[in-house]
Amino acid sequence: MDDFTKRVIEIIRKIPYGKVMSYGQVADLAGKPRGARQVARILHSMGQKYELPWHRVINSQGKISLPEYRGGAIQKSMLEEEGLVFRNDRIDFKIYRA
Repeated sequence: MDDFTKRVIEIIRKIPYGKVMSYGQVADLAGKPRGARQVARILHSMGQKYELPWHRVINSQGKISLPEYRGGAIQKSMLEEEGLVFRNDRIDFKIYRA
């Protein structure tokens, strides 16, 4: 496992309950400002293995990137259970950004 992947895993693990981060924000903190897609691939391939709070990572527009039928509805439900409020299918980063 490379250093970037290790940092991404640690950053995602530390996203607090009731907060979110964007893929790009995670990538930037992990040392690759243009690595948002890499973050998505890491979540897809390692999220379950490392028990990451995958649902707390959303796109830079404050939206869920997954289609409803591929986990988007589950992700939205999990975030709502943590108290996050969606307005027009978006989360307000001013309120909920980690």
